[in-house]
Amino acid sequence: MRHATFRQLRVFDAIARHGSFSRAAEEMSLTQPTLSMQVKKISDSVGLPLFEQVGKKVYLTEAGRALHRMCREVFDSIDHFEMTLDDIKGVKRGSLRIAAVTTAEYFLPRLLGPFCNAYPGIAVTLELIQRDRVLDRLRNNHDDLYVFGQPPQDPEVVTRPFLANPLVVVAPAGHPLAGQGRQSLERVMQEPFLMRETGSGTRNAMERFFEDRGLHPRLRMELGSNEAIKQGVMGGLGLAVMSRHAIHGISELVELDVEDFPILKQWYLVWPAGRQVSVAAQALLDHLSPQED
Repeated sequence: MRHATFRQLRVFDAIARHGSFSRAAEEMSLTQPTLSMQVKKISDSVGLPLFEQVGKKVYLTEAGRALHRMCREVFDSIDHFEMTLDDIKGVKRGSLRIAAVTTAEYFLPRLLGPFCNAYPGIAVTLELIQRDRVLDRLRNNHDDLYVFGQPPQDPEVVTRPFLANPLVVVAPAGHPLAGQGRQSLERVMQEPFLMRETGSGTRNAMERFFEDRGLHPRLRMELGSNEAIKQGVMGGLGLAVMSRHAIHGISELVELDVEDFPILKQWYLVWPAGRQVSVAAQALLDHLSPQED
């Protein structure tokens, strides 16, 4: 590794992130031959192959995965140093990478708006993806902060609540129970339910809630996104348990008044316990003090 340049590490990192030589070449503004030459130089420096290609997809070898971890540590350290210098100068600049579960799409962009206006020098990247992918990115220390409704039970991570996340029973506006006052759980259990996929934070909370009461909702359909759940409820396929944030402002959906609801949850900001929080991430942590629903 003594002869690898910073530029070569940047090229390698781009390929590792995209899993594609062509997309990495586009990001780095390099021709394919130039990019391939840089990869060969760093592979020769390491003394082992860094990639293996299956079809059009590029995968990291064991040596490649180790090098990629090192690259992220180096780049993060440099970014942190540059942001620290800006902070000393009284100027908040830098980049901030956030990965969040898909349900956060209903409120997180709105919360980030005032932050971005307050800190125009911080470039924010937000990924809204399935929970298992957020967990994978957390394990690989890919982002600065992570947003969960149900944070991982892991002593190696730090969690900070920042927003109430009440889970409510949702029905179409014309449902017979809409506007009929408080309903018992036994009555609601007579209705079919639509649920997110197994492993979803909302589904986990819902299943624990009903299991604690010895109840088992009647599953009519399992759907892979909150938008699909909402469309299914509007179409009369069944009821659902969703975040109140997800139905805000939607006249076709109503929250039912159900015994023991809402399920009171929180939204959490999460980061690895051993990682030093960047200046940009700390600015967001300070900005997002706990808020009421």
